[in-house]
Amino acid sequence: MGFDHTTVMPAEVFAYQNLKPGDICVDGTLGGAGHARATIQAILPDGLFIGIDQDLDAIAHARNVLHPFKQNIILVHDNFSHLSAILDQHDIPRVNAIVLDLGFSFNQITRAHRGFSFNRDEPLDMRMDTRQNMTAEIIVNTFSQQALVDLFFSFGEEKFSRRIAGAIVRERADHSLKTTRQLSQIIVDTVPKAQAAASKIHPATRVFQALRIAVNRELDHLTRFMEQVPDLLTQGGRICIISFHSLEDRIVKQHLKTYETGCTCPKTLPRCVCHKQPVMKSIVKKIITPTPEEIAANPMARSARLRVAERL
Repeated sequence: MGFDHTTVMPAEVFAYQNLKPGDICVDGTLGGAGHARATIQAILPDGLFIGIDQDLDAIAHARNVLHPFKQNIILVHDNFSHLSAILDQHDIPRVNAIVLDLGFSFNQITRAHRGFSFNRDEPLDMRMDTRQNMTAEIIVNTFSQQALVDLFFSFGEEKFSRRIAGAIVRERADHSLKTTRQLSQIIVDTVPKAQAAASKIHPATRVFQALRIAVNRELDHLTRFMEQVPDLLTQGGRICIISFHSLEDRIVKQHLKTYETGCTCPKTLPRCVCHKQPVMKSIVKKIITPTPEEIAANPMARSARLRVAERL
C-alpha cells in the first residue's frame, strides 16, 4: 500500500542536523520517511541511519523506499521513548543527530481506518501501534464522566469538556459508542452553535486530539524520551523536534531549558548546591515555523513548531 504524507520543514530539519559522512542518526518518528532520504545521503558511505516508528505501516513503507540504502539503515518497530534500549541492543553508545516529528501522517487519517479523523466513519480505535490494548472505544465507553472531563480538558484544552462528557455518558447508557461518526455527532450536537460557528476548527477537533493522546500515551512517551536526551547524543550532536500543539511543545521547551541552565536549586538558596552544569544549548532562541509558502502547499503544517538543541 502507499503511504501518503507530506514532510514538514524538510529543508530546515536537514540544515539544522549539521550532518557529515559517517554520522549515526536517528529518526524516531519515521512516518513517510520524508526526512530519511536526505539524512542518509548526507552520512554516506559509512554512516548509519536508525528509523523508528510504532506504526507497522510506516516501517513497511520505509523498508521499500529506503531499500537502496539497506546497508546503512536499521528499522525498528517501536516507540522512540525506548531509544536508549534500542541503542544498547545495537551496541551504539551515542548518536550524532535525532529527529522527532510528533505529528501524525496523512496516511493515518485517510488510509489506516483507525478512527483518527472525525470526517470519516471508522471504528473508534486511534491506536498508532495496533499491538496495544487501549482504544478510544474503551475510553469513551468505560471511563467515568469526571475522567472524561479531565481528559478532554487536560489533553484537548476543550472548554466544553463537561457538556461533552455528560452527553457521551447519557448516550452510552442506551448503546455503546463504536464509530467516529457517532462520537463526532454527539460533540457537534453538544457544543453551542454560536461557539462552533465562531471557531476556525471543527467542534470535535480537541476531543479527538485528547483521545489520540490518551490512547497512545503520547505525552508520557515524550516526557520519558526528553529525560534521556543528553545521554543519547555525542558532544556536538543535535536534536530537532517538531511539535504540533502546546502540550508537546511545553514538555520539549521545559526540558531543554533545564538542560541549558544546569542548576536546579531553588532560587531562594544563596548559592548552588546541586553542582549541575549545562549539558545542552539551543541552536535557535525562538521556535522555527514553516514558511507561508509551505503552509499554503501543506495546510497541516500550519501549527508545526521546530526546536533545535546541541549537546555540549
